Amino acid sequence: MGRLAPLSEEPNINEEEEATNRSSKGILRSTQTWRNWIKTHLPSLALFNKRSDFKVLLSVLGCPLFPVSAHPKLPLNEVSSTAQYIIQHFTAATGCRKLEGKVKNIFATGKVIMAMVDEPGPGGASSSSTATLSEKGCFVMWQMVPNKWLIELVLGGHKVAAGSDGNVAWRHTPWLGVHAAKGGVRPLRRALQGLDPMAIAAVFSPAQYMGEKQISGVDCFVLKLSADQTDLTERSDSTAEMIKHVIFGYFSQRNGLLVHLEDSYLTRIQSPGAYPTYWETTMSTKIEDYRTVEGVMIAHAGQTNVIITRFGDNLKMGAAITRLEETWTIDDLAFNVPGLSMDCFIPPKEVQKDYPKKNFDWRSPLH
Repeated sequence: MGRLAPLSEEPNINEEEEATNRSSKGILRSTQTWRNWIKTHLPSLALFNKRSDFKVLLSVLGCPLFPVSAHPKLPLNEVSSTAQYIIQHFTAATGCRKLEGKVKNIFATGKVIMAMVDEPGPGGASSSSTATLSEKGCFVMWQMVPNKWLIELVLGGHKVAAGSDGNVAWRHTPWLGVHAAKGGVRPLRRALQGLDPMAIAAVFSPAQYMGEKQISGVDCFVLKLSADQTDLTERSDSTAEMIKHVIFGYFSQRNGLLVHLEDSYLTRIQSPGAYPTYWETTMSTKIEDYRTVEGVMIAHAGQTNVIITRFGDNLKMGAAITRLEETWTIDDLAFNVPGLSMDCFIPPKEVQKDYPKKNFDWRSPLH
């Protein structure tokens, strides 16, 4: 056995059939490989069973990472003064500034309802949206300053876990075991959905101001963050190239709160001898129900919608689209929980430096 290799960012679902593709040759091999990739990674684009549905939901919605690190560094002359004003308004609205330097850790529990949605037809046409699978679940999340986090989420009897010790991020699923993430350590996206105002203020401070936009009936200021080229390169390999990963934060002009997150990433996939195909994943989250916790405004509910689009010159039927939905609520949140130590964030032995590598390829990702 060798040490676990870092993994790329496409939603992996089912790896059992990969060995059958290696015996094919030429165009036939490429075609079979591509068909198998579809069945393996997005069963919703083919016939799939309920077990595969759970894998899609948990792989994409369970514990996605933020596009950039928690402490992006930009020269002062590149930091937008408008963005700074928006973040100052946000910190005042949430009251999180009073906790600066005082909060060592955060604990949160919540509930989720995840659903697969009927795939629209070619080109995205669809007369209605109907959930083909809807399942309730729950999660528990811990965070510790700096850059340490851990989440466990259970849905329909399936459990996923992910974490970071500040040096490496990892994920564990029943179908793939433990996997390390490529690129630099990034925060958990779920924590930045209104649960950690201090982290939100830190990560969006150097953002680019994009103007004003109304979303869900709310007039907002829009800030943009993008993964830099170095990180995109680190998260790519010879078969899957990460082209972009950007996120937009929508801050209410009226009350200053973060009310919407929208991020998307685009990946170019090309197996040997096959045409390139592109996968774009867009994740849009409505953030609401802000309540005071220990004097700080924390979001307690929201809804996330995901659209996964596959397109390329070799797709005769046009773009293929898969849709997922999640509704989430927060049951409990607390700061500075006694007894939470750095030992709680020690990664599994499989991703530690002295553990032998295991030869996973790009088809086994951490989203």
